[in-house]
Amino acid sequence: MQQTMKLASRFGTRAARVSRQGQRGASLLEAIAYLGIAAIVVIGAVALLNGAFSSAGSNAVMEQVNAIQTGVKKLYMASGNGYTGIATPALVTAGVIPSDLAADADGNVTDNWGGAVTVAAGGVTGSQFTISFANLPKTVCISALTSGGSWAAIAAGTSAKPTALKLPPSLTDAEAACPGDGNTITWTSN
Repeated sequence: MQQTMKLASRFGTRAARVSRQGQRGASLLEAIAYLGIAAIVVIGAVALLNGAFSSAGSNAVMEQVNAIQTGVKKLYMASGNGYTGIATPALVTAGVIPSDLAADADGNVTDNWGGAVTVAAGGVTGSQFTISFANLPKTVCISALTSGGSWAAIAAGTSAKPTALKLPPSLTDAEAACPGDGNTITWTSN
């Protein structure tokens, strides 16, 4: 009998010790709270990445446009005929078009969003030329318009004939000129 009491006493002590240690693991409410916090962190990270990619896209467009502007000026300035006869396929052959823009065998160039990139003579006597990028997303369009540069004119919009903007374009004007995705920007240079 005494042995039975000792065993009962031991098991009782053990049961008391286990109940004092408490529950191991998380309750359903705690698991839901953890998942909610994780979801907030993931949503924040996605928002930051989207902003970074958009910024990188507009930086790439402006680098490409500036490279084309510089290359065209170097190639045609010494000719004395202005920019008459300028053509995008000839610029591809001359290496003026940056390598990160896609060019096919016929000299047609497309930007990162699948839109056409064209360079053409402009002005009354060919004293100017234009660079156009088509199919730009809204955020890239707005950033590209407000990034500055040495341009004689800038036009932007989603239609075949973009709206001319006063220089330098304000953020409000850029937002109005880029109402959604699929925008075209045409820069005019002297």
